[in-house]
Amino acid sequence: MQKLLIFIVCAIGAVLSGCQSSFGPRALERTHPAYNEAIVSSVNEQMLQNLVRIRYRDVPFFLEIGSVTASLSLAGNAGVGANVSLGGSDSLSPSVGISYADNPTISYTPLQGENLLKSILSPLQLESILVLTQSGWSISRVFGLCLERVNDLYNAPTASGPTPENEPDYRDFSQLLELLRTLQNNRLIEIGAQKNADTNNIVIKLISDDVDFKHEIDQVYTLLQLDRTLATFKLNTDFLKLEKTEWTVRPRSMSSLLYYLSQNVEVPYHHRTAGLITVTSAIDGGSFDWGSTPAGKMFNVKSASERPPNAYIATFYRGNWFYIDDADLKSKSTFILLRQLFDLQAGQTKYDGPTLTLPVGGR
Repeated sequence: MQKLLIFIVCAIGAVLSGCQSSFGPRALERTHPAYNEAIVSSVNEQMLQNLVRIRYRDVPFFLEIGSVTASLSLAGNAGVGANVSLGGSDSLSPSVGISYADNPTISYTPLQGENLLKSILSPLQLESILVLTQSGWSISRVFGLCLERVNDLYNAPTASGPTPENEPDYRDFSQLLELLRTLQNNRLIEIGAQKNADTNNIVIKLISDDVDFKHEIDQVYTLLQLDRTLATFKLNTDFLKLEKTEWTVRPRSMSSLLYYLSQNVEVPYHHRTAGLITVTSAIDGGSFDWGSTPAGKMFNVKSASERPPNAYIATFYRGNWFYIDDADLKSKSTFILLRQLFDLQAGQTKYDGPTLTLPVGGR
């Protein structure tokens, strides 16, 4: 009996020792990718649902994940059961048990108040736009989303709030974007920072003497009413003094960008006829197609009555599924850019208010 107990205790110790030596690394391999995937999916779905809310003129709301703490524990137990038989042989039944628990705690921070004003309502910084154009994003996608106006060209400014009743002004701006994309693909335009004595200016340089693309270059000068003798132009935001020697731009805020993109959320027919959304009128009659705007050419959210099997992101709202198709690479790229812009803006401020901490049941 005593030898059996010693044997069981030693066996448990050996098992626990072996488990503990690999418990930490294996737990990390198992939990880290799972938490990463869950957080990304949750944040993406929240962004998509807020776009849908805005389309219906419902109030958007953002929760930031403040922290995720996972508590992992491993425990063992042992016991011996005895069976006594009168007139027969007695028996001992050893038992060994090992238990594992994973108890994560997630803290949420609501984005509201002063933090919301600074992060969502402030115009995008020109420095952020510069960083994006220099990190691989096309100039047409960045300008098409981030800029509401360049000189006297307008990028659907009335779409920066709730859906307008009449078609926005955007056609000349769309033409400019196509020209800039062509120049960028042929390395005929550069955006960078130019150091002066006291300040750093963001400038745009056009390679204006290229013969093969002279027509496109001339069109850019004409549309923006630029001085044809210059090739380098300062980027500024002062519309009180429009000059032919500069590109004067009006960056969108995150709020206006969200509104602009929300116009491209497809709404079920019965919601349109029920008056749940504003149907924009086209200049030539009928309903306006938001897919023809710069944002509409790069972003589309579909709707369905059943959960779509081919969704990149999907969210259920007002009895319908809204989703971005996994094969819609343009919309996926635009959504990634939106997330990067949102993180840039949200990261500029700190929130010192209360957080919501939720323990999640382990297993």
